[in-house]
Amino acid sequence: MENWLTRMARARWLPAWYAGFALYAAGVALFSGLGQDHWWGTWAAGGYAVAAAVALVARRYARGGRGLTAASVGVSVAGALIAPTAWLMATAPNLPDVTVVARSGVLLLHHGTPYLPLAALASGGWLAYNPYLPVMALFGLPGALGVPGGTRPALIVATFLLLYATFRVLRVPRLAALGWAALALSSPIIAFPLTMGITDPPVIALTCLTLALLARRPGPGDARAIHRGLVLGAVVLGVACAMKYTAWPALAVTAVMVARRDGTRAGVTFAGTALGTAAALVVALAPAALRHPAAIVANTVAYPLGLTTAKSPAQSPLPGHLLATLGPGGHLAAIVLLAVAGIAIAASLVLAPPATPAAAAVRIAIGLTALFALCPATRWGYFIYPLALIALAAVERLRRGLPGDGESLEPGGHREQDRPGSLLVSG
Repeated sequence: MENWLTRMARARWLPAWYAGFALYAAGVALFSGLGQDHWWGTWAAGGYAVAAAVALVARRYARGGRGLTAASVGVSVAGALIAPTAWLMATAPNLPDVTVVARSGVLLLHHGTPYLPLAALASGGWLAYNPYLPVMALFGLPGALGVPGGTRPALIVATFLLLYATFRVLRVPRLAALGWAALALSSPIIAFPLTMGITDPPVIALTCLTLALLARRPGPGDARAIHRGLVLGAVVLGVACAMKYTAWPALAVTAVMVARRDGTRAGVTFAGTALGTAAALVVALAPAALRHPAAIVANTVAYPLGLTTAKSPAQSPLPGHLLATLGPGGHLAAIVLLAVAGIAIAASLVLAPPATPAAAAVRIAIGLTALFALCPATRWGYFIYPLALIALAAVERLRRGLPGDGESLEPGGHREQDRPGSLLVSG
């Protein structure tokens, strides 16, 4: 049997992917001005270009190119993530997202809440606001405790470990899972935001891990193992829900999927476990925040919706933001459309509930796309959520199409990926 390096070395898509990544990074470098995005694009374009060349040589030599294939993955991680992150940590240590998370870690450590009080918000400008939920402040603790590097290395390590766990849950062998996780980490949809200290990649990885846990189905007679996977998936998603509101649509869609596939009781158990996990984490980590609910609402609800005096710098020219720039009437229209989109998503779950993790992933991607497009404070970077869900499905489809160490036979002689629980089975 060929191992994963041999199969990747022979694959035509790897050099093409890296070439496409290099073109995207070059576009970022050329058209994003002279800010920090420009520096990521400059570093990453070179890293991806070298990785594409190495992967092309590896494909030519096939079995003899296994070491070169591993090298191409390593080059992409170094060029698109490690090098630009180190550069920006040295030249731009106080990027907005990093500053907010780092401060929330200090506040959590010393005051039991990651949020500034209302009085400080009124005079502190937009950087005084923390739109994240309390668990996100954990990524600010390394800096608060004096650990070198602070927030960005913590985000990178957590994202990589969660991606590795996702592939392992999908029964990808250990070495192959490391390779796939590194490849995913080096892709622009993950490497770019991590380099900038943006907090979405760990939330995305937790969502993907949840779907993988729900896709992996034991034999039909092993009810206890099925229940364990269900509860573990709910706990993982509960952690994401205690980090950022962007995980909440995934909770709604996934709970409905579980209810349709496994029964109403299972769906209620999943939703209750996820919500209970999120609530328990908030109470345990930020008890002082609960005594000031107005500060929580101002930080995590009013500010992202543009209802505060200070406005978010997330202002990409998407429909919601463009409407909000027209004045109070336009802003109200954006909020109304956002509410209508939420109602439409909820209605779709009632009228046509997803039946598999694959269908749930598609529904989450569609729902988040609509919400991001219509939110008054929005940016293009949020679309890494639907892109990452689609990319996970694409990688899993590729793994299924390559026979070898990514497969396993079950007692009945069926390949694991052919079972109804496979992430890519539509429903």
